[in-house]
Amino acid sequence: MPEPVKPPPLPVTWRPRRGRFVAYGFAVLVVLGAVVMAVFIADPFKLPDRIGLVVFGCLVAFVLHLLGRVRVEADEEGITVVNAIRTYRYTWPEVLDVTLLVGDPWPRIDFSDGRTVGAMGIQGSEKARARQATAELEALIHERGEARDV
Repeated sequence: MPEPVKPPPLPVTWRPRRGRFVAYGFAVLVVLGAVVMAVFIADPFKLPDRIGLVVFGCLVAFVLHLLGRVRVEADEEGITVVNAIRTYRYTWPEVLDVTLLVGDPWPRIDFSDGRTVGAMGIQGSEKARARQATAELEALIHERGEARDV
């Protein structure tokens, strides 16, 4: 049986490493590529076309930013799950459990209102790091939430 994990000191934030590097790295490449294309594009394309290229590159960078900003934050009052589109805020008594099954892209957090929210800020592809983060979050839930003691 694995050794129990102690809850980390609060506040704590879990973020994916690789996902952020990839998202923001590609965002920079897309914007730079759009600017270079706008400058060197062939003559029949006019200023509105060039501006459109840069705007499109910025829109793609914004979508990549949404993917790069994902995180799970825990503080004295509760947890905040920031996913690509939506942000969820729950107090500790509302949090029931967290599970990360082998092969899952991210853990699922169960809440007392019946919701189950995927926590994209903990990436299952970062295997050992994801297991550690999930174990720390689970320890916090058992210490502060309404989770059943094991």
